[in-house]
Amino acid sequence: MQSYPNRWEADVVLTDGGTAHLRPITPDDAELLREFHGRLSPETIYYRFFAPYPRLSDRDVRRFTTVDYEDRVALVATISDALVAVVRYDKVAPEEAEVAFVVEDAHQGRGLASVLLEHIGAAARERGIRRFIADVLPENRRMINVFREAGYTAQQTFDEGVIRLTLDIQPTDDSTEVMRAREQRAESRSIARLLFPESVAVIGASRTAHTIGQTALRNLLDSEFQGPVYPVHPEAKAVVGVRAYPSVLDIPDQVDLAVVAVRADMVVDVVEQCAEKGVHGLVVVSSGFGETGPEGRARQDELVRTSRAAGMRVVGPNCLGIANTDPAVSLNATLSPDLPRSGPIGFFSQSGALGRAILQRVADRGMGLSTFVSAGNRADVSGNDLMQYWQEDPATEVVLQYLESLGNPRKFTRLARRLAKQKPVVAVRSGGSAQTTPTGHAAGGLALPDYAVTSLFQQAGVVRVDDITQMFDAAQVFAYQPLPQGPRVGIIGNSDSLELLVKDAAVRQGLKPHDPVNLGPQATADDFDRALETALADEDVHSVVVVFVPALHPISDDVARVLRARSLGADKPIVATYLARQGIPDELRHVGERGETLRGSVPSYPAPEDAARALAYATRYTQWRDRKPGRHPELPDIDGARARATITRALKNAPGQEVWFGGERRYDEDTAVSAEDTRELLACYGVTAYPDIPVSAADEAVVAAGRLGYPVVVKADSPDLRMRAGGTFVRADLRTPDDVRSAYLSLADRFGGEADLVVQRMVAPGVPTVVRAGDNRSFGSVVSFGLADVTAELLDDRSFRLAPLTDMDAADLIHAVRAAPLLFGLPAGATSLAEQPNVEALEELLIRVSRLVEAFPEIGYIDLDPVLVNATGAHVLGARMWLREAPDDRPDAGPRRLRGVTF
Repeated sequence: MQSYPNRWEADVVLTDGGTAHLRPITPDDAELLREFHGRLSPETIYYRFFAPYPRLSDRDVRRFTTVDYEDRVALVATISDALVAVVRYDKVAPEEAEVAFVVEDAHQGRGLASVLLEHIGAAARERGIRRFIADVLPENRRMINVFREAGYTAQQTFDEGVIRLTLDIQPTDDSTEVMRAREQRAESRSIARLLFPESVAVIGASRTAHTIGQTALRNLLDSEFQGPVYPVHPEAKAVVGVRAYPSVLDIPDQVDLAVVAVRADMVVDVVEQCAEKGVHGLVVVSSGFGETGPEGRARQDELVRTSRAAGMRVVGPNCLGIANTDPAVSLNATLSPDLPRSGPIGFFSQSGALGRAILQRVADRGMGLSTFVSAGNRADVSGNDLMQYWQEDPATEVVLQYLESLGNPRKFTRLARRLAKQKPVVAVRSGGSAQTTPTGHAAGGLALPDYAVTSLFQQAGVVRVDDITQMFDAAQVFAYQPLPQGPRVGIIGNSDSLELLVKDAAVRQGLKPHDPVNLGPQATADDFDRALETALADEDVHSVVVVFVPALHPISDDVARVLRARSLGADKPIVATYLARQGIPDELRHVGERGETLRGSVPSYPAPEDAARALAYATRYTQWRDRKPGRHPELPDIDGARARATITRALKNAPGQEVWFGGERRYDEDTAVSAEDTRELLACYGVTAYPDIPVSAADEAVVAAGRLGYPVVVKADSPDLRMRAGGTFVRADLRTPDDVRSAYLSLADRFGGEADLVVQRMVAPGVPTVVRAGDNRSFGSVVSFGLADVTAELLDDRSFRLAPLTDMDAADLIHAVRAAPLLFGLPAGATSLAEQPNVEALEELLIRVSRLVEAFPEIGYIDLDPVLVNATGAHVLGARMWLREAPDDRPDAGPRRLRGVTF
């Protein structure tokens, strides 16, 4: 029997926050199918079969469970080893199949039908199916709505009492948006179930002081959690004065959240008990999992599989825990006693050890948190899940993330871009090398230079900072001050030397400071008040830095009152270098009823440079948020069907290699696809690559020049030679056979057989550039750009963006390289603007290449070198391409699913 692709198996989050496992049906599911059918109500059976069908015969069971995974495919959803939903298609025409699904009554309304339709649709498209037909009884409104709300193009007919729906299952903007919206709601709900439990059990609560289990229990009790807390201990009657139970199954009431603090080898047994109890989520603070090596990693995968199969999400293992400062919850399910006051900041940290220090630092700075999650090994719940939750959380206005690796970077950038349009997202990514993945954490090494990761973050609107101190410096502005609406900074102070330091730092950060207003060392609070009033009223001032150092007479409290009063209600941010204090000093805080720091509180920085840098982060974020998002322009001359045929043929002629854009390996010239296939595939997307003719003798060069038409060039066919040979690897503007013959002999003598020589049609001089693109192992489709000269190569002056590019992305990609000004002036020898490089043509080329690599993950790497940009356009003079079989695990592609473990 034919097997099915591994990618057809997935864990998914349902609309209520629970989880289920999807997989293709097999003959071994016969008994599960019988039990499933036996639990269906007569109404559900009638809706599925249009007739009473109280039991399945042996023949029915064989027919339903035996499929060929080609023309007949069925997927099942399971929860705790019980089959709860089935969807299937049966091919009835070359591109058409009938589809039907049924969901157990007890699980209807949880989104199973919608997610099954997404996955069966993806499987059908792989098998060449373009349309689904579904026959539905008119009274089956729930099923009709599932099909209608999927976002696919649908047609409806009515005949003999049955509604026939015909769906074009090719992905559309609408269907993708529907899928993303459902994903967001489901994943957000799954996190809410963790952060808003009505009861918590601590499994592994110890009677010994300072152990992990007792620490977790005490922190829960000390935080005044608003629900019951149940210690679980196999022998004790009570732990720290609270009645204990031998196991979670012995607890008489519902348990929403379990904090697991037992030995690693006991965790899976505890998880199975939690599944039987109906626990919603787990916080596993125990260590001994992926961080310890292959055996621990296997134990970690088993933990996740068991939990998800039972409908539970997992924070951890090896984590600090989670917290929610909402007074209605007051949850401190962490190993840290230092929980900050309530505030507008949501914080995600991978590191458990660092997490405790972070919580302490937040409290020391006078800031407050809404929620905190330390995910440890991040086996299941990740920062992506938290961004889904924080997007709609009214208590969270700023998102901070300490990241050591990215499990699904492509999804991270998608979610961060959407979230950052509403709320600032500030991230520290540690590790130095972009290819570092801490032991025990989910794979997420980013095989791109670190500056490339930064540029991709910037494209998504993420404020990437260098360290924890800078993160809090930026967060103080985002959380407690309005956003600056421009780069112009007013500077007020009583120290001319510190004011000049602020001005210099602002210039270095790309801001535009005004000349400082120096009030003198004897300035009073009234002097500061008048200066602030003037600055805030000035339309040419977008933010204000106040410098205050001790004077001969103590007026600190008076100045602090002025700063607080002027900041309250101001529409421009005010930050201060106030007595070298850091954070939100008590004197500069507006305090709420529960002692929390309120908006309008004034951040203080110990050094002027810190204040300028924090304002710069806020200013750049505002500029990103307020700019037009760009559009995906309509492009003529794209033939996707011909491109697919070309790739299929090329892979048959030259089997694909394990090639990834941005990887460490050099791309072997012998594994590239043929020049003809490369040009053909580029042409399918409207990109013309100039042909060249290899030659091995002077007379052959002359013949080739005659075929191509004069003028021509003769050059060494190796971009690497540019690094060693400069311009000596090419002879240009050859207009006669004698010119060609002389050029060939000169180059042949120059390289002595070290490089193959080719003849190519001459293009008018311009600016040589390099365009590279392909599928990156972590980010998916990525495009890079740079100039094709020795200096740019040595300095690695390249820019990166995620594909597909909008028109704004393409412009940014070009402007981001340091050598970009060479494209916006007149090239050497030019005498008029008519000879200026056609940057618009280069932008269109970048957009077309980005569409190509996004559409076909088989393209591992494209190298267009050089692309000569002159007044007539962007001309591709060198093109190489490497193909490979499409990866099963392309990040954030296809129907929604949780990050995978080995099934």
